[in-house]
Amino acid sequence: MAKASDIKTGNILRHNNELVSVEELIHRTPGKGGAFYTGKMRNIKTGKIVELRMRTDEEVEICRVETNDYQYLYEDGDYFVVMDNVSFEQHNIAKSLFGTTARFIKEGMNVIIAFESDEPIMAQAPNFVELEITYTEPAVKGDTSTNALKYATTETGIEIKVPMFVNQGDKVKIDTSTGAYVERVK
Repeated sequence: MAKASDIKTGNILRHNNELVSVEELIHRTPGKGGAFYTGKMRNIKTGKIVELRMRTDEEVEICRVETNDYQYLYEDGDYFVVMDNVSFEQHNIAKSLFGTTARFIKEGMNVIIAFESDEPIMAQAPNFVELEITYTEPAVKGDTSTNALKYATTETGIEIKVPMFVNQGDKVKIDTSTGAYVERVK
């Protein structure tokens, strides 16, 4: 067990049997009484911000979290099967850990996963992905004079809005956090 004075921003703690990430930590020394820490912690599973107040000598449990690159292999029900790029060990990771970015992941893509005691706690897709357009309506001459957008379906089955000049078979770069078209890839 560590003391509250050992905590740093970015640490993962176990607080009330929940994993929290330290977002902000401030040491306070009031005129009366002993010094203490106030901090904002983010619950890893729910994403909610929790505010804590701790004495400097209060014991806390700092968790050891290992983050590595993994290669996405295939989907298995509510899980993604990923492989460690170094040891070639395979793991089942719940789709829910990826959040909304899970829809952009395709086979062979590298993802980042954090484990705490052999339990996956965080998963992250790349910030940008390149996907092929499998279907889109052809542009009508004269429609391209403005910044008009049309719907297109990608190889993973997602429907996004793209500029009129994007055609079926083109590869496009997509921002996974917003799901928005970024650019056409050569």
